[in-house]
Amino acid sequence: MMLHLKKSTLALVLLAASGALSAAEIANNNITEAEIKAAQDGWGAALIKISDDYRAGGIERAKATAESVLDSAYGYQQGPVLFKPTLAGGVQTFRTNREGALAYFVGNNSAYPTDKGFALKNWQSYRYDNAALYINGDMALTMGKVHLVDRDNKETTVDKTWGFKKGDDGKVRIVLHHSSLPYEG
Repeated sequence: MMLHLKKSTLALVLLAASGALSAAEIANNNITEAEIKAAQDGWGAALIKISDDYRAGGIERAKATAESVLDSAYGYQQGPVLFKPTLAGGVQTFRTNREGALAYFVGNNSAYPTDKGFALKNWQSYRYDNAALYINGDMALTMGKVHLVDRDNKETTVDKTWGFKKGDDGKVRIVLHHSSLPYEG
């Protein structure tokens, strides 16, 4: 995995080390690699939780969990989230609002008739392999593979690009989510 840091981060470190700025003048809202990995781990755990809640309590329980995940893991409160689900097409390929994302994860929305609920597919495990990670201050991008295994031990691999933004509250949230099936040409 390659890690790229912007020159502005280096400049801030050099200024701080030189004594030109006092500790009271330095505010650091940079995302760390550990925070990005925690967000990716959290996303996978949330997907499995939605699936488990659907199996144990039906669509209403799964929907409540998915709504909580969208509110805590995604940055819809900061503005539009650039969301391109794996199994979406036509005029509903891109989902820039919370309703579109919720429909993708749990279906059951007549405004999105082709969505069957990606999070309802009996997922039991998740892992990711980042090909690269790019950090620039309070924003970060990752690109790589996500591997999901269902309860029949069938593995699904998707190509995933995420964009993360660290808010003023210190929480890292997803602001870009692009997923597609790997090319098999």
